[in-house]
Amino acid sequence: MQTIRSKMMMLSILIWVIMAIIWISMSLFNQKTVEKYNEILQRYMQMNQASQISRQSLTSLNKYRISPTLDSMNQYVEDNSRLLRTRSDMNWLRNTSNSMLLDNLQNMLESQSQAMDLAVRFQKDNDDENAAKEFDEATNMSKYISETTLTLISGEQNTYDAFYRKIIKRSEDIKKMGFWTLALVSLLLLLFSYRFVNSMTQPLLKLTQSARELSRGNFKNPIEIKNNDEMTFLAVTLDSMRMKIGNLIDDIQSKAQLEYDLHKHKLMLKESELKSLQSQINPHFLFNTLNMLSKEAYLAGADKTSELISSVAGMLRYNLRKLDSKVSLKDELEVLEEYLTIQKARFGERLRVVREIDEEALSIELPILILQPLAENAFIYAIEPAEEGGTLTIRVKNEVTCVIVQVQDTGQGMDQEQLNRLLSNTENSAYKGHSTGIGIWNVIHRLQLFYGIEEIMDVESQLGIGTCMTLKLPRRQMK
Repeated sequence: MQTIRSKMMMLSILIWVIMAIIWISMSLFNQKTVEKYNEILQRYMQMNQASQISRQSLTSLNKYRISPTLDSMNQYVEDNSRLLRTRSDMNWLRNTSNSMLLDNLQNMLESQSQAMDLAVRFQKDNDDENAAKEFDEATNMSKYISETTLTLISGEQNTYDAFYRKIIKRSEDIKKMGFWTLALVSLLLLLFSYRFVNSMTQPLLKLTQSARELSRGNFKNPIEIKNNDEMTFLAVTLDSMRMKIGNLIDDIQSKAQLEYDLHKHKLMLKESELKSLQSQINPHFLFNTLNMLSKEAYLAGADKTSELISSVAGMLRYNLRKLDSKVSLKDELEVLEEYLTIQKARFGERLRVVREIDEEALSIELPILILQPLAENAFIYAIEPAEEGGTLTIRVKNEVTCVIVQVQDTGQGMDQEQLNRLLSNTENSAYKGHSTGIGIWNVIHRLQLFYGIEEIMDVESQLGIGTCMTLKLPRRQMK
């Protein structure tokens, strides 16, 4: 959860920074406004103070004239000094609009101070007439000072009227800025929150969908989340679990299929053994009888009959062996010759047999009764139906990695439906060999089990041309 916490921390810091910027901006604006207001207020107070001190100094002078004591004299001196200091302190009020009026005010303050000093001097000399005259002069000056002060204050109001308007306008602008700032901040927070929530919900939705697919048994789709947070770790863990479960299910299915095939093979073997047992009723009596008939036919001069009976006995003896027996390709070809001898006697000139045998390939081992069912198929579908018979070609080719065995006929060929029926499971197929009882599917299946490969036989058939069955037998020498 470290990355999620960092995102939450970033969101909090962003909100704090935005609020801090707004607060600092508002504080700076308020501070400047307050400072400007203080400056204006100080100017008004300074101007008003000149008028007040002017009147107060006249009051102190009047008290001294009525009661010329040391205290009243000290009070007058203090007030007069304040009046002169006020004159000097008013220099900072000067600007382009009030420079002349301020000069007049400062001169009047100085003239009032001088008139009051003359009045005190005449008062000390007991010159009451001149003291009164100078006092009246100072009084007039004080009146002028009050009027000039009012004029200055009025001018200040006119001067700062634009400032007041600017302040009011700025306040309105601040309200608008605050509104737009709030809108912008809200938008930014909304976008950031959307991206933040989306970065959280989208991986969760993907994980939920993936979990739903897993619950339905679909372990093929990979789980990919391209984030750099805990969701990626969770996705990688879930994907690893998906692959492990999928591999485990595949292994279970493979083992189940293998067990099914083995069980089916065992049933086939038991069925074949049962049929073999059923056909082996008194086999020695049957073989001895056939041998006796062969000898009698030979003694009677019926060589062909003797040969035919001998072929039947040899083929019957070979066919009664167990289906799980291993034989050489040479043995298969020998029993096939016995079968062809019988068929030659049956079809006569209608049957033509072509043999293309590579002697070096005959030592390879294979299950029993492989070639004879293929030859039986040729006789059933190609030679028997044809009035003129046909040609059966037996080929054995020795190659580097395998031995190629072909059984080819010149019959009418088969369409795809007939081929599918021929290669179908023996339980559903209508065809079985007429001497072995073994179908083509049985041959293919036993070869697949024997060699452990699927691609073992290839059948090519064209209507009107014929059929060629090709076996690709891997090299496996007899022990």
